[in-house]
Amino acid sequence: MLEMVRQRTIRAGPAPADHEEAPVGRTSTDASTGAPLSLQDLRHDITSGRIDTVLVAMTDMQGRLQGKRLTGRFFLDEVLEHGTEGCNYLLGVDVEMNTVDGYEITSWSRGYGDLLLRPDLSTLRRIPWHPATAMVLCDVLQLDDEPVRPSPRQVLRAQLQRLEGHGLRPLVATELEFNLLRVTYEEAHANGYRDLRPASTHNIDYSLLGTGRVEPVLRRIRNEMDGAGLYTESAKGECNLGQQEIGFRYADALTTCDQHSVFKLGAKEIAAQEGMSVTFMAKLDQREGNSCHIHLSLTDLDGSPVFAAGAGSEMAPVMRSFLAGQLAALRELTLLLAPNVNSYKRFADGSFAPTAVAWGYDNRTCALRVVGRGPSLRMENRVPGGDANPYLAVSALIAAGLHGIEEGLELEEVTTGNAYTGGAPRVPTTLLAAAELFAGSALARRAFGDDVVDHYARAAHVELEAFQTAVTDWERARGFERL
Repeated sequence: MLEMVRQRTIRAGPAPADHEEAPVGRTSTDASTGAPLSLQDLRHDITSGRIDTVLVAMTDMQGRLQGKRLTGRFFLDEVLEHGTEGCNYLLGVDVEMNTVDGYEITSWSRGYGDLLLRPDLSTLRRIPWHPATAMVLCDVLQLDDEPVRPSPRQVLRAQLQRLEGHGLRPLVATELEFNLLRVTYEEAHANGYRDLRPASTHNIDYSLLGTGRVEPVLRRIRNEMDGAGLYTESAKGECNLGQQEIGFRYADALTTCDQHSVFKLGAKEIAAQEGMSVTFMAKLDQREGNSCHIHLSLTDLDGSPVFAAGAGSEMAPVMRSFLAGQLAALRELTLLLAPNVNSYKRFADGSFAPTAVAWGYDNRTCALRVVGRGPSLRMENRVPGGDANPYLAVSALIAAGLHGIEEGLELEEVTTGNAYTGGAPRVPTTLLAAAELFAGSALARRAFGDDVVDHYARAAHVELEAFQTAVTDWERARGFERL
């Protein structure tokens, strides 16, 4: 399953200047991380009628934005100061929004009470694909203002605080692939998700001709993401039929994850407006899967890069320990990188999707790839697919790296050949295996706490229970007549 990706240069950004008190994770004044819409401008635009709707959103366990459409006046009068409420089942449902048992924070026995959604004003942005609309992302709190620890955004904030305690901050970029299809979501559903008509008829990896045929929708996504405050770098074709990648500039970890979530929602909505659809499934069909490679580097609290030992590719001790932690923790934390049954269909030898827990310099056969030089030296984790929740995936990388730093782990020898045929440990091959490793991980419980580990282990078993009771097209085709 060929998953070609381009290299991305990550450089250290300057110290924060846009906000008087930059929250944890807001550390760069790069064009991609400054607030796209100030509160003053929002007030002016609501008063003048240029904005009449404010989307108030939180990220759920599946990485989706959920929330409310508020009138601009009500947002300014009430929600700006007090926040708004949402049912706590938003952190205790499956992908179909079915309520399920087994969660500590939300259940029928607890009465399905409310969560408090508190707007993070540094995320205010215009939403160009909807008229007169702005959006703000929220932290998820209990009604007494205590963080809801299993909330994905709060999981990441906790890991950022741990890392900052070591005098370090992460810069992150996600490379997210998707399939573009010439069918609406409603048509796809009505047809049982068969005959999906991809937007290209052949491999268009790097093809200008192939992407030119769908440039109207790609151009809208690029430009309207810029209008929403993201820093779009490029779009390119990929290998599967209709497969695309749109890349965005690195930023601090929280900003990158916020923008990742905005992009996934916006790309789907823009495609729908164009009579098309996109999917971020890890594996749509038998061809190439959708990856979400994550690039990460560290700076000190002043914004100076710390991964490189010089101007070349030699790693400083902190990077060697951080990378050693990735190797040591990868199998136990894979669940946070690959959260669905479908996620594990990507992992196949010779596919450019990883199977070996190994690292190498610019080696795409390894789960962990080191790229760049000097201040751009960074690690890339190639395990996540397009279905990953970015907050949880980045949290896993930070937790793994901190394990390496705190334990003073030594980095094993580099893999210089084909990691698929080497003797390295393997990435878990099923959701069940990953869930068992995660639930039994002392490392994960130290890093995240029992409540977070138990919450996401339960989410994995909810997914498995649903899958095990489903009868698939494959089973019907294989057994209807011949069994």
